[in-house]
Amino acid sequence: MSLDRPALQKSVNDLYRREHDALGEEGTHRMLDAARHWDLSQTLASGGVVGFAHVGVADCGVHVAAAVNACLDTGADTVLAISVLHAFSDEMETARKDVAAGGNPAQHATWGIQGEWRGDHAMRSLRHFWTAETKRRGITGRRLVERYPYLAGGKPGELPNIDEVAALANDAVIVATGDQFHHGIGYGTPPNEALEPEPDGLVAARASMEDGIELIERGDYWGYNQHCVAAKSDDRDVAQLFRFLRGPLQGTLLGIAYTDSTALYDQPAPTWAAGGFTKFDTV
Repeated sequence: MSLDRPALQKSVNDLYRREHDALGEEGTHRMLDAARHWDLSQTLASGGVVGFAHVGVADCGVHVAAAVNACLDTGADTVLAISVLHAFSDEMETARKDVAAGGNPAQHATWGIQGEWRGDHAMRSLRHFWTAETKRRGITGRRLVERYPYLAGGKPGELPNIDEVAALANDAVIVATGDQFHHGIGYGTPPNEALEPEPDGLVAARASMEDGIELIERGDYWGYNQHCVAAKSDDRDVAQLFRFLRGPLQGTLLGIAYTDSTALYDQPAPTWAAGGFTKFDTV
């Protein structure tokens, strides 16, 4: 399937904008309040990481809100938010495939840890809930710093700008976003292998995410990179970076959110994406 990547980028961002507008202030506050079901502040305060999906806000918003609550509850002055950088150009997609095949990431202009990419949609929901909750609590002076690793290739410690991000991480709590399972016809799964999300698809997604957590725990960066290729996960660079920054971690999958993507990709069902709601505690 040939993708018009710039058109897809615009469509995704327009969709997120509409979803956040539809929530409004009342719906946003209601989600932040519902997210009090989890208290993950100790995970962050102790040097761990909280991960959340960036699928549709109606599906994963409560997990994003829980991450925001946790960040603010720690009292930390700085939050380092590590984000997926989606391949919204043919050049970026070619680079990603080349590195997954064993190519040298230094041969590609996008290799490194990028600053804020406002054109990417992955952090839109985090910003939305952050803005709403800091305003509601009357909090000022906290920093939300976004970084976007690309082409870690099993060697996150060699990424350009790693020293700057490591210095940031020393005095920050860390949250991260990734959708670890893209599945179905719109994502290239053969029709005879494509699963509906419920019940069988989510069983497969959970098993895949738990396998990925085990690789992160072991610090098997290249193994995780290749796991993400097989799972059609966009999380490959994100998890490699936070594991490198924080060292040994023990991961727990707290939940899964998924969103139907058939309309977005104009493809038949089943076409859907799922992301894990996770905590990684220091060991």
